[in-house]
Amino acid sequence: MPDDTSGPAAPPPRRPLSPAAQRALAEAEARRAAAQAAAQPAAKEFQGPKGPEPTRYGDWENKGIASDF
Repeated sequence: MPDDTSGPAAPPPRRPLSPAAQRALAEAEARRAAAQAAAQPAAKEFQGPKGPEPTRYGDWENKGIASDF
């Protein structure tokens, strides 16, 4: 029985990137590395709402009364 080569075809080779595109990718990678190195954990909030962040989840509780935005 002959070999069946009708399986999934390999993707066509990519064109080489232009020097400007290579430079942009290198700059973006440098910015990501700098941002990650400078990232600091968020400060702990004192006397804030208990539970999930209300502005993110849409509920706010004030003096035991919960309201939706």
